[in-house]
Amino acid sequence: MKIKEAIANFFKGFAMGAANVIPGVSGGTIALITGIFERIIDSLKSFDLKALKLLFTGKLKEFAKHTDFVFLFVVFLGAVASIMSFAKILEFLFINYPIFIWSYFFGLILASVYFVGKTVEKWSFSVIASFIVGAAIAIVITILNPAKENDSFLYLILCGIVAISSMILPGLSGSFVLILLGNYHLVMIDAVNNLTNALEGDFSTFMEAMKIIIPVGIGVVVGLLAFSHFLSWVYKKYKNQTISSLTGFILGSLVILWPWKNSFDGAGNLINTDKFGKLLLADDVKVFSYQRFFPDINSIFFIAVLIAIAGIATIWIIEKTASKKETTNEKL
Repeated sequence: MKIKEAIANFFKGFAMGAANVIPGVSGGTIALITGIFERIIDSLKSFDLKALKLLFTGKLKEFAKHTDFVFLFVVFLGAVASIMSFAKILEFLFINYPIFIWSYFFGLILASVYFVGKTVEKWSFSVIASFIVGAAIAIVITILNPAKENDSFLYLILCGIVAISSMILPGLSGSFVLILLGNYHLVMIDAVNNLTNALEGDFSTFMEAMKIIIPVGIGVVVGLLAFSHFLSWVYKKYKNQTISSLTGFILGSLVILWPWKNSFDGAGNLINTDKFGKLLLADDVKVFSYQRFFPDINSIFFIAVLIAIAGIATIWIIEKTASKKETTNEKL
């Protein structure tokens, strides 16, 4: 892999990692619109018995070629770097300026519906039906109420399996699935920040991070290897139907990303907010459910719209850059 290609794949992984931290945004969507989705799935499913044989017999070069290991490692490295660096930034933005940050990601995903959907080569009845089913499933998922936080070892493994399967599936947010499972804050905020603090020298937080990261990591490995085989088979055999259903998933996920929503605690009490949507709640109170609403037309609304347009522009730039690169490669 050339250095320029490696840098590009690192930043694609970086974008995927940032997306996976955010509830409602799918890292799989980013992979799809940046053109590396199918390659990631093919690489993951290549970790089979042949790969194990090559690895344990010391044929590392053949192992790397068989699994496309360098590509996968660079993308994974970018994703990890992003998660580690973005966790605290996103925590600050989500706490203090939720309307603005949700608006940006609403624009991102809205644009993704078009750019992913246009890759369908031929629309037929089955393709349209797949789109409708995908959208319906995503919308149903958004209206489910989250479970309570659970830090048991086996439940955290389950969280890892379900979340990583969602994270590589375009349109379905792994972070939002963690919210439904009740463990988003525990895994994506507390564990990541504790690990970051440990790397910065505060070793007292290391074991707290590992108690969460190890079982979730086990689930991630199991989920990746199992789900990637199924997704690769479906993607190759029913490509148009798969892309259309994923486009539906992306469209349905816009419900999750709607910037204006009232938050309620476990007792059904409305949690007060400031003009930026910041929750004014006590430390021992947690959000249990949401109720979306149409905002007043004011300065905050217009700023949010401009930010959403910036999100749309971001995807447009990514798509145009990727298209130019493909055209250049075809000429060569």
